[in-house]
Amino acid sequence: MLELNSERFLDCSPRQVWAALLDEGIYLCSWRTMYRLLAKNRCVKERRNLRRHPKYSRPELEASGPNQVWTWDITYLKTRSRGQFYYLYVVLDLYSRLVVGWLLADRECEALARRLLEQSYRKQGVQPGQLTVHADRGAPMKSKCVQQLLADLDVRPSHSRPRVSNDNPFSEAGFKTMKYSPDFPAHFASFEEAQAFCGEYFAWYNREHYHTGIALLTPAQVHYGEADAVLAKRQATLDAAFEQAPQQFGHRRPQVARLPETVWINRPAQPVCAATV
Repeated sequence: MLELNSERFLDCSPRQVWAALLDEGIYLCSWRTMYRLLAKNRCVKERRNLRRHPKYSRPELEASGPNQVWTWDITYLKTRSRGQFYYLYVVLDLYSRLVVGWLLADRECEALARRLLEQSYRKQGVQPGQLTVHADRGAPMKSKCVQQLLADLDVRPSHSRPRVSNDNPFSEAGFKTMKYSPDFPAHFASFEEAQAFCGEYFAWYNREHYHTGIALLTPAQVHYGEADAVLAKRQATLDAAFEQAPQQFGHRRPQVARLPETVWINRPAQPVCAATV
């Protein structure tokens, strides 16, 4: 065992150790016996002192109303100069999909991220202990500056697992909605142009965009408590249309879509109930 675990043979398999010793005129045992000795001493594994990657837990976040969970991320906006970008920071409410804050900058910066999160927190009137903020593991997201802010505000931090983009799907989907919109330019000529576009876009997105994930309401309607009144008005319109021409609906009274009771990032799997005899 001393020979097998020596510095000389740390990178060698028992077969290689056996061959090297034979070349030196040394026979200790067969290579199969070497394997048995290693197994007996629980050494049939990596014998070098390697760094072990930590195990990251799967984030499971639930929101049943506004300002319970926010997700945020940073995306690039192309400029006309090759290799140069503007950086768009966006904070999104998980339940309502409202963009509660955004910021455009010429760099990724933890101080800017801290400023945006704090301003959004104050603007929304969030209370201590009320909010969870979820992000990926980029440098600004994991910075001490941002983590200290969340601790000071009594906000729970949450992070995606490394290289798992599906752990932050709502921010990713929000960026896709923006970049696939008809008016989104291929590149921006100036910072001022990008700033103006983002201001107009987020105003439209929050107050005019009918979002399929929230019963075709706008994020502002859901976030600011207008959803029930809007859905009731839609239902009244459908009821009136049904009374006038029920055959148009196959004699089945139409119902408006309802808001989801909860919105999840990584909903836990439902336990399978065993069949009873």
